[in-house]
Amino acid sequence: MKYVEYGLKQNKTIMLLHGGGLAPWNYSEEAEQLQDRYHIIIPILDGHSGSDKNFTTIENNGDEIIAYVDQNLNGKVFMMCGLSLGGQILTDILAKRKDICKYAIIESALVLPMKMTYALIKPVFSICYVLIKKRWFAQLQFKSLHIKNSLFEDYYRDSAAITKENMISFLKANSDYKPKEDLKESQASVLVLVGSKESGIMKKSAKLLCEKIPNSTLEMLPGYYHGDLSLNHASEYVQKIEKYISM
Repeated sequence: MKYVEYGLKQNKTIMLLHGGGLAPWNYSEEAEQLQDRYHIIIPILDGHSGSDKNFTTIENNGDEIIAYVDQNLNGKVFMMCGLSLGGQILTDILAKRKDICKYAIIESALVLPMKMTYALIKPVFSICYVLIKKRWFAQLQFKSLHIKNSLFEDYYRDSAAITKENMISFLKANSDYKPKEDLKESQASVLVLVGSKESGIMKKSAKLLCEKIPNSTLEMLPGYYHGDLSLNHASEYVQKIEKYISM
């Protein structure tokens, strides 16, 4: 797994796990705002643009990140944050290593399997994958994701670079993920975020995460869509980080 870094290594480390189909630019604005005070690390998740290996499972991504933290950061970081697929990987990490971080933010993470979606992913993407590389199709898809216009070129470049096999693999993993029972042992202070305009299953997932994580807080973001906060409102995201770690 490759990593993008900002700031000085002697500062406290915040690790940011980007969403599925995205790339480190998911958190680039936050990283730029935080780099004068923190050491920021953004892993490039397996199977995504710029990665060094294919996507296998959420669990394997979690294991790779834990190994990196052990080898390079003495087994612990100050804070870990993740969006969507990155939030699922973070959830898996918190279950496997109860004391890996002091604080965590999980944004828009699905933890209730969607069996119908899972069954349809491979046949649908096997047929329509060729469209993903078409600019007009990418623009339609981008608009449906409610991401700010300034990120379109990044989105188009990096989504088009993902192979069909990798896209099917991480989308299937995303739609079939269930949190581990050991999540209840996590010692991290966790903020769980979900947008008020997200689907019902995403809101139920956020509630379930708070039920399973002992020291957790659920916050509904009024008027926000899936991933809206970290993708479109970097300054607000940074403010939430600073407010949460000061409590």
